[in-house]
Amino acid sequence: MFGFHSHRHFQMRLGHHHGRDFGSRGPKMFEAGALRYIVLQLIAEQPRHGYEIIKDVEQRTGGGYAPSPGVIYPLLAMLEDLGHVVVTQESNKKLHTITPEGQAFLDENRGFVKAIFARMSRSGRERGEHCGRDIKHSLHALKATVVSAVRGDSLSDEQLQKIQAILERAADDVRQVG
Repeated sequence: MFGFHSHRHFQMRLGHHHGRDFGSRGPKMFEAGALRYIVLQLIAEQPRHGYEIIKDVEQRTGGGYAPSPGVIYPLLAMLEDLGHVVVTQESNKKLHTITPEGQAFLDENRGFVKAIFARMSRSGRERGEHCGRDIKHSLHALKATVVSAVRGDSLSDEQLQKIQAILERAADDVRQVG
């Protein structure tokens, strides 16, 4: 189903904004296949869960692109089928680790992989990677904290109202800055 292709067949359109077609989700960050190299390189750097890969790609592009779970998880399954990664179960998450075959594939395509990451880095810098990354990190941390706090039945109505008031004040404060 998925064969090996020369990296010349996969060109990345990183940073280029093409017109949207009616009904499309917007411009694609990568041409078919380029994301495979990115994901494999990230796993080569350290074993990762799918969610970590999504967040890392988003960070490296300065928030310009975050692959959807509907793209990442089938790609990870494909990499496993190709023998490029092995999967171990870690509680309810799958941890992906590169295999010698996967590393050899990356090594064979090192120039292409470096070019992809260089373009991702440029895109991230152009988008104000540091500032945007810090704000997004804070926003994700806030969201995780709120979701964790309101899960279950442990909070009273009064406590929930306090959390809502805090969030509304924060939104108002941000609006005043802009």
